[in-house]
Amino acid sequence: MGDPWVALAAGADPVERSRALRRAHETFTRLGTVPRPVREVVAESWRRSAKAGVGPEDTADVELLDDDLAAYRSEHPLARVMPLVRELTGSFAADGEHLVAVCDTHGRLLWVEGHPATRRRASRMNFVPGARWAESAVGTNAPGTAVAVGHAVQIFSAEHFVRRVQPWTCAAAPVHDPWTGRVLGAIDITGGDRLAHPHSLGFVHAVARAAESHLALSSPLRPAGTTCLLHALGRSEARLTLDGLRMRLSRRHSEIVLLLSRHPEGLTGDELLCALYENEAVTAVTLRAELARLRRTLGAGRLASRPYRLTVPVDCDLSVVERRLNAGAVGAALAAYGGPLLPASRAPAVVRLRRRVADTLRRALVAGGDPDLLTDWAHAPWGEDDLDVWRALAAVRPTAAVGARLAALEDELAVPTSRALAEEAARRAAGAPRSRLPGRRPPSR
Repeated sequence: MGDPWVALAAGADPVERSRALRRAHETFTRLGTVPRPVREVVAESWRRSAKAGVGPEDTADVELLDDDLAAYRSEHPLARVMPLVRELTGSFAADGEHLVAVCDTHGRLLWVEGHPATRRRASRMNFVPGARWAESAVGTNAPGTAVAVGHAVQIFSAEHFVRRVQPWTCAAAPVHDPWTGRVLGAIDITGGDRLAHPHSLGFVHAVARAAESHLALSSPLRPAGTTCLLHALGRSEARLTLDGLRMRLSRRHSEIVLLLSRHPEGLTGDELLCALYENEAVTAVTLRAELARLRRTLGAGRLASRPYRLTVPVDCDLSVVERRLNAGAVGAALAAYGGPLLPASRAPAVVRLRRRVADTLRRALVAGGDPDLLTDWAHAPWGEDDLDVWRALAAVRPTAAVGARLAALEDELAVPTSRALAEEAARRAAGAPRSRLPGRRPPSR
């Protein structure tokens, strides 16, 4: 299986792939179903885009102009890394006639630089500084999707939700605050089909990591005043430590504080509604009442509005896990992982974050193949039925107990065992008729 974040595998035909994606996009816009060959990361983004009310003919709005844009950019943390970004990407953009864009955590483009002719073409779809390219504004696109999912991603051709963007290819990677793990924004490379290669995603990811390192080196000391700690791993109701006082938050307040802690620049009421509620008929009035109760819980001046934001820095145990994973310290990340994030939460944004962090950690464990770390995960409550981890553990620690548990788990989940699959392959190679594998239903007559 290839990298799910890469749009076009090396050697694939971009013309045929583009045709297939256009057909899939038309099917989705007409019927709401996502056919093959659309990647799952794109399918999920299309669904979020449609749910946010984005239409395939929409255009990005320019929200910041002139003095307002200049003032906002000068105060943004990513302003400190722009000289480095220009140094690393300048020749790449010029030689390839590409653009380099940097957006904030809301998907607003702060800088768009590169080949002059390409900039003029991009300006026709409002891919310009000050325009908002969040998923909720213009649907699936690399910078907007990268900040939405917190991961580097490449978007090719008709994977873009808005039709006028479909002639383009882009790759973007989020930039995280080195101390809190929050997404500050994303670095994006935009151009034509020549960017539809795995190397472009790897390149922009490396630039984003260099930017994070530069931020850490330019501010080597942890920011003062970080006295608010949120413990949300393995807890349905988070524990908040504020100025030395511990308090247990309700489930809804736990979700709100978690989401606002990851968006220090704030979220609008509509953004919070989309993040917290999916199929529930919840009005803005209900959300405002919930926020008023949270404001009383936190104390005066700690929850601002327009947009809603926390006025004190919040460090979360989840961010510790993410920072250690980003540094490649898988064992330390597992040690800090206290369990699934707010496991009882059904808030869409929390569910996505919970799955992403758990999947990232378990993939790192499987790839690393450390038997002790795999054992720790497999024997934890959240890992006892994790088939992939048990298989990885059986490969590096093939004890009788591990083999027995794996066999039992494959039987429980109705999955053919490795031995059964091998025997079936040998039978078919010998010309024997297909047998019934364990866990597979017989063919219908």
